[in-house]
Amino acid sequence: MKITDSIYGDDEIDGILEELIFSHPVQRLKGVYQGGASYVVNQKWNVTRYEHSIGVMLLIKKLGGSLEEQIAGLLHDVSHTAFSHVIDFVFNNKNEDYHENIYHQIITDSEIPHILSTYGLNYKDILLDNSNWNLLEQPAPELCADRIDYTLRDMYRYENITMEEVDHFLDHLIIKEGKIYLKDIKTAEWFVRIYYKEVIDFFMNPLNIYGYDYLAKTLKTALDKEIININTLLGTDEEVMDILRSSGDIDVKNLVSRLHRRVIVKEDKADYHLHRKNKMRIIDPSVFYDDKLIASSALSKEIKTMNENAKKKAEEGMYVKIISN
Repeated sequence: MKITDSIYGDDEIDGILEELIFSHPVQRLKGVYQGGASYVVNQKWNVTRYEHSIGVMLLIKKLGGSLEEQIAGLLHDVSHTAFSHVIDFVFNNKNEDYHENIYHQIITDSEIPHILSTYGLNYKDILLDNSNWNLLEQPAPELCADRIDYTLRDMYRYENITMEEVDHFLDHLIIKEGKIYLKDIKTAEWFVRIYYKEVIDFFMNPLNIYGYDYLAKTLKTALDKEIININTLLGTDEEVMDILRSSGDIDVKNLVSRLHRRVIVKEDKADYHLHRKNKMRIIDPSVFYDDKLIASSALSKEIKTMNENAKKKAEEGMYVKIISN
């Protein structure tokens, strides 16, 4: 099959990867939006987990990763519930890792182990320990395929960066001992700058904060009243929204009515209705300098300042005033 991706272009996929792409767990991700509640309040924020999963697989392939690591990349998000990380706010999960906690169960209850076994592969060897895959996942503040793809994909889709900038960045990646680093400090400065556009300007956009807050309240209420259950959330965003919208419960209907694309909010520290802190996300990719790996913040005052400002903003959180909902 031919895949056309907005970031990495055209590629031919066949065999086990093609079968996995057409499996139910991966196809479901077409209906799960990357930004959680974002799409509910702004139809332009429409990147899906499916697009991201395909992208991570293609990036790992582009960087020379093995077939097994490409498989792990394709499947790394299949356990995300509807509305992605909103569920973490429903359960007050500060690590935002609910999907990781149910990953084993979702995989074993699906057709994925059978598909892998028909190609002589054991799902436990590939999918249950991401520490085997240095391209796919690395702890912050280093780079990894997951972190790179969602940043490039969102920022390109939302017109913060150009394709020329994306191509230049990808050409300046270097692989050492299976890990992703950067060839020069200028490229590091560019990526850190757009990464904070993602995790500060986008993730902490007042409209996003509003959407997450009201959708989390809606889901919590619906769960408490047994209108939905945790298995319901293993469907798509729209399937769950249909259940919520058709509920006869007055509390759920009232909350759902406040989730629409005409909401007007703004940041206001002095007079606010909502305050939320996000998970701390700091980036400080290592750069090759004088044949050594050095943290980019040690080479760039700009990156050091950006990291300090991002940490301060994350600790402070976002104060949101609702003007109209």
